[in-house]
Amino acid sequence: MKRQVPVKYHFYPSDSGQLIAQLGKEHLLECLKKMLLIRNFEIRAESAYLQGKIGGFFHSYMGQEAVQTAATVVMGQDQWWSTSYRCHALALLLGATPNELMAELFGRATGNALGRGGSMHFFTDRLLGGFGIVGGQIPIGTGAAFTVKYLKSLNKPQSREVSVCFLGDGAVAQGAFHESLNIAALWNLPCIYVIENNCWGMGTHVSRAISVEPIAENKGSSFGIKDYTFDGMDFFNCYAGFKHVYEEVKKTSRPVLVEVITERFKGHSISDPGLYRTKDELKCSMERDPLVILFKNMANAGLITEETYHAMDKEQKEIVLAALKFAEESPWPDPIVLGEDVFAP
Repeated sequence: MKRQVPVKYHFYPSDSGQLIAQLGKEHLLECLKKMLLIRNFEIRAESAYLQGKIGGFFHSYMGQEAVQTAATVVMGQDQWWSTSYRCHALALLLGATPNELMAELFGRATGNALGRGGSMHFFTDRLLGGFGIVGGQIPIGTGAAFTVKYLKSLNKPQSREVSVCFLGDGAVAQGAFHESLNIAALWNLPCIYVIENNCWGMGTHVSRAISVEPIAENKGSSFGIKDYTFDGMDFFNCYAGFKHVYEEVKKTSRPVLVEVITERFKGHSISDPGLYRTKDELKCSMERDPLVILFKNMANAGLITEETYHAMDKEQKEIVLAALKFAEESPWPDPIVLGEDVFAP
């Protein structure tokens, strides 16, 4: 059963009106476009999966688009990034093309990982990977933060200023989480740990899996590091929060723990029917669709019309449909190259 007493979250303060004026129309349209691309990519890829064109696992990011969009917009692509197996959105935001990502889902030679990684293992020059092991990316993100600090101590030129590690609420119970935050706090590593609390670890509600909530407020203090909580359905709150945290970590070179309260609109994976939550619960969550929230704020400010929104949505849909065509027409990998690029047998 879920906890009977509702959890009280203390979100980082933000003013959408002020941020709209600060960011401007063109910047916000670009942010909305990124979120629409993610949504359309997940919708079309899910359809291909259900048609049997994609195998293996598939974890949709639908409902969480505001989180990583805001983070990458604030900090830029040129940091070290790591995340879980729910990695489609972050790869798109860090410059991977819809073509190469869709081809990877189809297992084709033109894919992001040459057809070898599939849905859970996307990469870019800045994305250290999607990780299939729960919590597996947390020590990697911590190591990347150590690299940033080490190179800085040697006065070597480098563009990366922080490491950003995304993880799910279920990963908080893993030993890797506690060991990583402990050493990051001891060594003053510039790592931003972001718990994307989408309420469900597979089919288990967070209240039945994690002993304390809010997670960041309780866990951050136990390691002596600062913590923040954001509204993951509100792009503006995420933007304001990540901007503050990014500047703080650059200044202090201390780790920070962030909890972002969001909710996925699909099951844990596409094969998960999500019977652990009622239709009414899901409907209630979807009423706070991050795309709709961003659109309404922009519309109220006179920055966008419904016609413009639908035109943008159609444009991103066409990009994804072209990626589907590219993937289906791409060649299969030659089995003879399977052993190439393997570090250890």
